[in-house]
Amino acid sequence: MKDFIIPWDDRDYGTPASKSTEMITLTIDGFAVTVPAGTSILRAATEAGIPVPKLCATDSVAAFGSCRLCLVEIDGRNGTPASCTTPVAPGISVHTQTDRLNRLRRGVMELYASDHPVPGLDSAANGDSELQSMAARVGLREIRYTPGMNHVAPKSTNGAENPLHTVIDNSNPYFSFDSAKCIVCSLCVRACDEVQGTFALTIEGRGFDSRVSAGMTGDTFLTSDCVSCGACVQVCPTGSLQEKSVIEMGLPDRSVITTCAYCGVGCSFKAEMRGNELVRMVPHKGGEANRGHSCVKGRFAWGYANHKERILNPMIRDKITDPWREVSWDEALAFSASRMKGLIDKHGRHSVGVITSSRCTNEETYLVQKLTRAVFLNNNTDTCARVCHSPTGYGLGQTFGTSAGTQNFDSVEHTDVALIIGANPSDAHPVFASRLKKRLRAGAKVIVVDPRRTELVEDAPHIRAAHHLPLRPGTNVAVVTAMAHVIVTEGLFDEAFIRERCDWDEFQDYAEFVAEERNSPEAIEALCGVDPEELRKAARLYATGGNGAIYYGLGVTEHSQGSTAVIGIANLAMLTGNIGKLGVGVNPLRGQNNVQGSCDMGSFPHELPGYRHVKLDDVRGQFEAAWGVSIDTEPGLRINNMLDAAVDGTFKGLYCQGEDILQSDPDTQHVAAGLAAMDCVIVHDLFLNETANYAHVFLPGSTFLEKDGTFTNAERRINMVRKVMAPKNGYADWEVTQMLANAMGANWTYTHPSQIMDEIAMLTPSFAGVSFDRIDALGSIQWPCNESAPEGTPTMHMDGFVRGKGKFIRTEYVATDEKTGPRFPLLLTTGRILSQYNVGAQTRRTANVVWHDQDVLEIHPHDAENRGIRDGDLVRLASRSGETTLRADVTDRVSPGVVYTTFHHPDTQANVVTTDNSDWATNCPEYKVTAVQVTPSNGPSQWQEDYSAQAEMSRRILPAAE
Repeated sequence: MKDFIIPWDDRDYGTPASKSTEMITLTIDGFAVTVPAGTSILRAATEAGIPVPKLCATDSVAAFGSCRLCLVEIDGRNGTPASCTTPVAPGISVHTQTDRLNRLRRGVMELYASDHPVPGLDSAANGDSELQSMAARVGLREIRYTPGMNHVAPKSTNGAENPLHTVIDNSNPYFSFDSAKCIVCSLCVRACDEVQGTFALTIEGRGFDSRVSAGMTGDTFLTSDCVSCGACVQVCPTGSLQEKSVIEMGLPDRSVITTCAYCGVGCSFKAEMRGNELVRMVPHKGGEANRGHSCVKGRFAWGYANHKERILNPMIRDKITDPWREVSWDEALAFSASRMKGLIDKHGRHSVGVITSSRCTNEETYLVQKLTRAVFLNNNTDTCARVCHSPTGYGLGQTFGTSAGTQNFDSVEHTDVALIIGANPSDAHPVFASRLKKRLRAGAKVIVVDPRRTELVEDAPHIRAAHHLPLRPGTNVAVVTAMAHVIVTEGLFDEAFIRERCDWDEFQDYAEFVAEERNSPEAIEALCGVDPEELRKAARLYATGGNGAIYYGLGVTEHSQGSTAVIGIANLAMLTGNIGKLGVGVNPLRGQNNVQGSCDMGSFPHELPGYRHVKLDDVRGQFEAAWGVSIDTEPGLRINNMLDAAVDGTFKGLYCQGEDILQSDPDTQHVAAGLAAMDCVIVHDLFLNETANYAHVFLPGSTFLEKDGTFTNAERRINMVRKVMAPKNGYADWEVTQMLANAMGANWTYTHPSQIMDEIAMLTPSFAGVSFDRIDALGSIQWPCNESAPEGTPTMHMDGFVRGKGKFIRTEYVATDEKTGPRFPLLLTTGRILSQYNVGAQTRRTANVVWHDQDVLEIHPHDAENRGIRDGDLVRLASRSGETTLRADVTDRVSPGVVYTTFHHPDTQANVVTTDNSDWATNCPEYKVTAVQVTPSNGPSQWQEDYSAQAEMSRRILPAAE
């Protein structure tokens, strides 16, 4: 196993880097050092390779100067200032090591050590405490102070209980807090404030009585506002905050840099190992998406890789009513190939297809779509990326010419106004949310367009949205068009930008459309439920408030007019010139780790890799020459088409890698009917998921910890995924797909994912300059990466749009077919929660369930009272498609007439009530608008009882043969 060596830049420089362009030269210990103005002496020394002892300083938070260990002497100045809080000055001469400084540092360390437990063999912090290493560095060998009042011992010298001692807080499932080891350096408090932005920690008491406290007096870490991001644990210099995995397993001895497999932020981590065991995941400071920060999922929720329910051996069965039978890989692959070839021979090559995964690597996804095109000889390939973000591809492709976000995450540091529409970054993209909140605390404004009062509206500490537009679900297009109406009719558009970068005639046609009175905020108020004056103020702020950036999520795309809404968002950016520079842009927040990548890799039935239509002869010719086959000229079936065709009897076989369509796709009962009608369903996954209830073959998958490859995040950043441990099932997912292809007669000979990426680069213009070696050298790459941009493209459309001129398109509002009425008077919308992820297959198998062990239904107090529902009651949620039961959460986070739930738990499965309505252009399901009724209930629905029984029956596994 080849480790990726952590670069020197991963070291801690003590204080943040200065952004000044003015350079200052000074002398440190006799060496001339040149750094930007505003740099601290501590950082300047560290950059020069001159280490200065420190405890309370780290480069992720502002300097504080509390530990007094980084003292220096400066010629011509009195005293010994802290180097972390002292900026460089031209020509000064600094000394970091003198007899005087050494005596002072030893004295300071002796005071700390006198009120600190001795790190013996029984301490998990032994060898993992910066306090311990700093004591050694300053030469502390003894403590002269006699024991007195301290925070260490549970009892005083006379045997009485010590009021200063507190018990260890083990309430958090992932880390413990031992106040006795704390030196009150405030690093954890500052990390919570400045990096995470939760403000959950504080210092209570004064002087010798001061201590770190989570939340209000009496709160534990679990009951406080702490979101378990791990920032406090990461900066703690004493082991007072310690991962439980380290306490249980011991310290790691090596690390591998890889990429998180949860949301679309794409955080880089150091997987810290001991042998073949993962001890902890530490956010990598060199990761350009996360800059050393993390969330509870990426930092701690990796235990699913070792969960007892993980399937490690292939299984087959003739009928879905049979129990599973464990077999060898050879038998499972032969069974799969025989079944699929038999279906093709009997029903034709269009009778089978594949579903690729937005959780697997680019290389694995590429091979799955290649499997259907080069082996099955059809274009029946689809992905969950279409089920969530295909309107992004269509909308941005039509207006800008490429279907991807325009900025990197660093761009938010230059944003003056952030328009957040249909997204809740605090729950779904928490690391980006922390960066956004930091910018908002620095003075930027935020506009939130969402049916719910999300954290960014008013619940985040020190942040309050300038405007909240609580629109009625399904009316995004009308609201966005009304914002454009204000900008156009009040002359707030950027005429110079439009004349230079867009088609002026198309703009005039669009302006004429949006200026119509029917598109005014006043005219749409009854439709959308948004105060017209508030909408006007929001539009003015976005147009005139400086750099305006739009961030949107599934609350925009998962509608019958999702593509229209994306076009409307692009229109807003072009209207105001907020495109092609830092701090602006149109940025889709991708839900899963490789949604962008699965789109890039040609997972759609009408597009080959690189978003090129299968009908284009020259494009098909390139792939045919490389693959040695003829590629079907007709687009294939989408997932919903596959299911429809299965019910009709014409679609017979499916290979589904890494997706759980029975839980994640809409109208669950229709999905179940389609799967049940197929003759061969091959599920390739980690666990017997809900889709596997209808499978005939189960091929065990590998986790992101067990494979090499790449993910592409929401900012088009291609990050390396590196093998941390050997695959527990024996094979990485790309190898399994290759073995299946070869069992069906192919002759694929890849020996490493880098070869697959080389083929992708050869056939995909936007990836032409991408290779594993180049990613290793640069750390990551944002496509397009080619001859004109050999190191990638952080900001798109800087000199012109990909399509040439930006295209304004009319955005006529068309109401969804889903209507409320007497039977179903409420509107259901869905979303995610911080601690859980997507269908919960991974996070439900970790300690994250302590925060969210079931899906609940948020309902407004007015609607609850009218129905006799109290907080915590079991309620029946019914629609025209189906019904389920779950607990009620009575809250004013939702507006009257709107209810909200998550979809992380299969025993409630919100998609049993969602409809089969979809986006007009892409068939993206309309998850966000379902007419429902909510009534009290006294037990599970009939569907839940039937489903539970069927799932239990389907998951029987025969005992292994003797």
